[in-house]
Formats: sequence, C-alpha cells, structure tokens
Amino acid sequence: MLKINRQFEAFLDQIDEIAILFPKSLDKEGKAFYIENDNTNQLKIKQKLNIGSHMKYVCQLTSDIEFGKTYTILDETDMKTDLQIGSVIRSNIFDELFAYHGNDLGIAYYKDHTAFKVWAPTATIVKLRLYHQDKTEFQTFTMIRGERGVWSISIEGDFEGFFYTYLACVNLVWREAVDPYATAVSINGEYGVIINKQNTAVPAVKLQPFANKTDAIIYEAHIRDFSIHEDSGLNNKGKYDAWSETNTMNKQGDSTGITYLTELGVTHIELLPVNDYEEVDERKPFEAYNWGYNPLHFFAPEGSYSKQPTDPYKRIIELKSLVQSLHRHQLRVILDVVFNHVYSKEDSSFEKLVPGYYFRYDANGIPSNGTGVGNDLASERYMVRKFIIDCATYWINEFNVDGFRFDLMGILDIDTMQQLQERIYSIKPDAILLGEGWNLNTPLPIEKKAIIQNANKIPSIGFFNDQFRDIIKGSTFSVQDCGFVYTNLEKNERLKLLISGSPHMFSEPHQSINYVESHDNHTMWDRFYSFSPYEENGIRMARHRLATSIVILSQGIPFLHAGQEFFRTKNNVENSYNSPDEINWIDWRRRSSFKENVEYIKGLIHLRKLHAAFRLPTSQLIQKHVIFNADHPQLFSYRLESVGHLGPWSTIYVVHNNHFHQTFTFSLPNGDWQMVVNSEKIILEDPKIVKNSVEISKIGTYVFCKN
Repeated sequence: MLKINRQFEAFLDQIDEIAILFPKSLDKEGKAFYIENDNTNQLKIKQKLNIGSHMKYVCQLTSDIEFGKTYTILDETDMKTDLQIGSVIRSNIFDELFAYHGNDLGIAYYKDHTAFKVWAPTATIVKLRLYHQDKTEFQTFTMIRGERGVWSISIEGDFEGFFYTYLACVNLVWREAVDPYATAVSINGEYGVIINKQNTAVPAVKLQPFANKTDAIIYEAHIRDFSIHEDSGLNNKGKYDAWSETNTMNKQGDSTGITYLTELGVTHIELLPVNDYEEVDERKPFEAYNWGYNPLHFFAPEGSYSKQPTDPYKRIIELKSLVQSLHRHQLRVILDVVFNHVYSKEDSSFEKLVPGYYFRYDANGIPSNGTGVGNDLASERYMVRKFIIDCATYWINEFNVDGFRFDLMGILDIDTMQQLQERIYSIKPDAILLGEGWNLNTPLPIEKKAIIQNANKIPSIGFFNDQFRDIIKGSTFSVQDCGFVYTNLEKNERLKLLISGSPHMFSEPHQSINYVESHDNHTMWDRFYSFSPYEENGIRMARHRLATSIVILSQGIPFLHAGQEFFRTKNNVENSYNSPDEINWIDWRRRSSFKENVEYIKGLIHLRKLHAAFRLPTSQLIQKHVIFNADHPQLFSYRLESVGHLGPWSTIYVVHNNHFHQTFTFSLPNGDWQMVVNSEKIILEDPKIVKNSVEISKIGTYVFCKN
C-alpha cells in the first residue's frame, strides 16, 4: 500500500480532469505534473488559479483512470502524492459507470455458506471482518471486486449469529463500516449480524383491499409514548409488545392500547420511526428519549423498543408481531421513514464506504443542509435512489406494512418518488404514501423537488396540508396568529377550498392530508393555552373540538395526533424530540377525564365512515356534491347534495360555528331534517328531529341530514 506524506494534493474532479492543490510556498514557474509510470506524457495544465494559501492547477488527463487502483502524481522535482477521488464521484458519468442493477446487496445466509456483497466503487481494497458475539475478531477476508464497483465474497460454513463489518480503503484511508443493507444488527447497531431470515417469520394476517385512499383515517403514534404512562394498563411499557396486548384498561376502567384504537375507529396507525436510530442507549433505554429521526441503520428495527435488545432476532420478530397484531384488529400500519439525512455524515456507513457520494453538496463543494442537521441525502444519484427504493421495498415485503410517511420529503427528488411509488404500488396497490412537502433549502432545481408545488408530478402521494393546519388553528410559527376557530372570518374563503380537498393545491383529494396537530410543534391544546391563557377551559375545549371536527369531516384524508382526542398536552414544550417521557407520553388518565370528547371524536369518525359523501374520492365528485351556503355569512356552512346513493341520507348540511355569546338562526330547506351532530354530542342513534329553522348558539360543528 502506497504511503505518502502529502506535501500537495491531487483530486480526480472530472473523469478526464485532475485538480492539483500546490502550496504557494513551494510553487514556482514552470511547474509540471505527471502520472507515475507515464511521465513521458506530461499532464496538460489547462488552468492555474490563486486560491489563498495554494495554487490550483487544473490538468487534463492523457489516459483513462481505472477506479479501484491507486495512482501517484509527481511534479518535476519528483515530489509525490496520491490521486484522490474528488468531485468526479458526484458526476453523471460516475453514476453511468457504477450504477448497479442487482437486487443482492447485503448478505444471503445459507446453512453451509454466507454470501456478502457491498457497493464501494472507489475503494482499492475491501475486506470482510467476522466477529464472535463477544466482539472478539474471528477472521478477516479480502473481498473480490466485481462489476460496477460491487465487492463480494462467499464464506463456507455455518455463520449464523456472527457479527460482521466491512473495511474499505479509499484514498489510502481505512475505515470500518456496518453494512448499509444490514437487516439485523447488534445492540446499539455496532455490527451487522448474520441471521437466518426464515427464523424471523411471523404469520401474516390478510386484509381486504382498501378501496379508496380517502377512506383512510390516520392516527400518528410513537412506540414508546403509547404505553409508557403508569396508567396505560399495559405491561410491556415502552416496548413493541405493548401493541399486542388486548382488553387493557386504565385505573378508571376505560379501554387503553390497541383495544382503544379499535374502538376509536381509525383505519391506519402511523408509527414514528422504528428503524435503528441514534441517541438512545439500547442497554439503558429509559435513560434517554428520542422521537427517532436520527437514522443509523435503515433496514434494521430499533432495539430500545425490544424486550431483548441484545438478541438481533427478537426485535425483528417483535416488530413483525406488532404489525400483525394491528392487522388482526383491521388496523393498517404506516411507517415514518427518514430518507433525507443521517444522524452523522462523517460516521455513517455511506461516507465510510463511498466518501462524497451519498450526500448533496452545493456549487462550492460544501455539504448542503436543507434538513437542518448538517447533511442532505442526494436522492437524485442512482445508488442513493436505489437504496431508498430497496429499503422501502424490504419493509413492505418483509414486515407487511401498508405505507410510508416520508420525513422532510422536500429534500427528495421527484424522479425518486415517482419510481418509489411505482415499486410500492406494484407490490401493494392499496398502500398509502404521504410526506412533508416543504420547500427546503437544498441544491435541487425547484422543479425537481418533491414539494407541494409539484404535487401533480407525483399524484399518488399525499402531502401534509400546512395551509389546512394554519388556517384553522392559526400559524404554527406565530402563536399570536388567529385562526378560524378564534373567529377569524377573513379565512372563510380559503377554508372553502381546504374543506373541498384543496383543489388549488392538489388534483385529487387523496393528496391532501388534513391535520391541525402532529408530533411536531405545540399540541393544539398547548397552542390554544399559549394564545389565550385566561380563556375559560370549556371554551378552549370547544374550539379544540371544532378544529378536530373540521379535520374529520373535510374532503381529503384526515390525520390525528395520538391523544389529540383527549386534549393531549406536552406542558407547552414545542419541540419534544428528546424531552422526558413525562412530556411525551400519552397520558391515559386524560382518556377518562375527557371521555365525552373521546366519544364525540369517535362518533365523528363513525359518521365519516357511515356516509361516503364525507370522503369523496375524486375532485369531480366534490365539485358535483359539495355546495357552499352564502345565506349565513357568519356561519361557515355547506351542503352535500344528491348523495343518497353514497349513504343513508340524500342531503347533508354541515355547519361550523366559531362564535360564542351569539345566537344564530340557521335556515334549512323545507322537509324532514335530523340533527345528528351538535357542538357537544353525536346523536346518530337517536337523532333530534328539527324544523327548517334551528338556533345555533355554541361554538362547534352541527350536521343536519335529510332522508
């Protein structure tokens, strides 16, 4: 192996171009550079630039460079340096040379041998290192370089349970990395683990196909938050297995856990990240807390939620069992996935194996930071895109999940999302894909970003509708902004669009993920308290209920934050990503304290399911059936007209009243009308018969139906 004390540096920046940085203190006229063993063909200096303490020489190559070999650059005095792989790694031609199309990266275990494959095209040597489970080294093997920069080896014998890593030498530097495609890892993700995948099988529960995306009602929860509270009634607190416990109750005798979710009536459980992440020590999981947006290993489950984090099989089986437990209760599972960044760029397996490739850089060669955590994954590059699609495919196939929520999806590019949706729907046509379509400051052309403005380019993917959120409750980024529920009548016109599936933003309603609260930012209860701390609790509850009612009854896909239905609070902590359990937990006592509100939300969910007019699947049907009422300008009202073929009523009136201390007389057309929703109760079982004139005096939602 070449060892050089670098007095100057040389980088392959283009496939036919070398950049040489030479100290000014050593520079002189008549500089010349050569590739060793080729010094009869002097490199042509195309450009000489003054860049501070160095001179930069841009040189033309006279022959092709073979990746995987070490080259030496000399000057006319025989001063030497190695040729390092520079920004060529981020060129289109590099992708063309090294795009690997196989589906066999990672390991394949068999009783008599195990095969390993890893992509490391710029490495000059790659080794496989096996460890015993006590972390003592077993043996190191030199891998064989194959097509398109893939290194492979097959080791004879039964190595089930052994730990493994890869050692790659790039630019004369050795780095040890965990396999990016590792599906099983040791505690805290220090090593990949060789497992027999057949021993992780969990019988699958078959669900009936999900007809329309707008039939979905999404409920967002964190594995640990769900059960950690002392009054959750769940035994496996903070663990995957809590999600398999049934018939659980809090001390007041009210249902909790998965039984509660079934009663509530939601259709999809969206889980905050369950892949292996940083900042929680799996040996002492309750000494720290994290939402999980610090990805470490993308294919392997997080160990802090496992009852046996030292057993690489256990966490896989427990998470698969969780999914099937929810399926048995007719609840589908959406995984929150973080394909936009890693916890630490420098320490990531990506950077150790193929330095400079997996991350996005600006025009000056500085890592971009649209994510705000110091790195953005470069999804537009072939092998990054392949990694994302391979990973999502693995979770769909192996864990039988039902969709994905893409964190900071605006970092990702349109082409990746188009290919990803095509792959996922080819496996599971009724999967649900949604993401955060914020326009983030990352060096992608705006027309290439997977953002709300480009929603028409990825029409099968839903977007969190921040306009819906902010118009109803007030701007997330200004506590003093007054939303619709605080009697802001100026927002009525925009609310019409939002309630209609946001046709000004999306071509079809399933793209609009309607929400007023999520794990991010203040809970709605805390925000309302901050906005108006002296307001009577009952009025604040009414505003909160009104906002949630609008979410559930609007066209599009409703999204609820776990505990929103019983006024979840985080004690006014806005960003609780690493706050203690006492801030983040679902306080199951509130489920009983605010039982009436739980029943109200449960009733609204039942109403949405009962009549398809609340969940029309196309914008054409919305234009036909949703008609806004201009007769009562201080009340926000609309009717669902000619909808008898969609449910038990032919006409439905919905009224959202954001006033209090005022009484309005609302006129209905002649006929027999039933009030099935008022500001305090859902009365589907015993609806109130009303005339064509009804008084509305309390903040809240009212629904009138006609047979």
